[in-house]
Amino acid sequence: MENDFFGEETAVILGLGEHRVGNYPMATIGLGSCIALILYDRRRLIAGLAHIMLPESRGSVDRPGKFADTATNVLLDEMESQGCTRNTIAAFVVGGASMFVFSANSLNIGERNIAAVKENLQKQRIRIDYEETGGKVGRSVYFWPEGKGRLVIKRADGTCSQV
Repeated sequence: MENDFFGEETAVILGLGEHRVGNYPMATIGLGSCIALILYDRRRLIAGLAHIMLPESRGSVDRPGKFADTATNVLLDEMESQGCTRNTIAAFVVGGASMFVFSANSLNIGERNIAAVKENLQKQRIRIDYEETGGKVGRSVYFWPEGKGRLVIKRADGTCSQV
C-alpha cells in the first residue's frame, strides 16, 4: 500500500505482521510493544522490514513477519535471493515499548519481543547498527535504503529523530 508518511508518496507502509524486502522507501506506523526489524545491506542498497508482533511463532507459518523467531530468517532469505550476503547486512531495531502497567507475574510483550529479536540476530551473526527499544512511548519508523540508508523515528510523544 502506498502512502504519504513523512511526505513521501512512494513509501510502502507495512501493517501488523507484514514484511517486505526491496530498495524502495518503507515504513510501519504505530509500534507499541511491536518491533520494527530493519535489515540493511549497504553494499546492495536493499532493505528488509518486518513489523513483529510476538516473540515466537509456535509453529505458525502463514505470516513469518509477525514473529521474532521467523521474521529474521524470512528477511535474510529474501535479501539473499536479491544478491545480498549475510556478512554485509546489519540491523536496526526499534520498538518494544511497555505500553501498559504490568504486574510482577505478567510477561511484558515488548521486553519479550526485544529479547527474541536480539537472540535471533545473534544466532544469525547479524550486528545491530542502531537500536531504540523499550520505554513507554510508541513509535513509527520510516526507512530509505538509498544512499547510506536513512531511518526516521517518530515517537508518540511528538518527538522525532533521524539516524
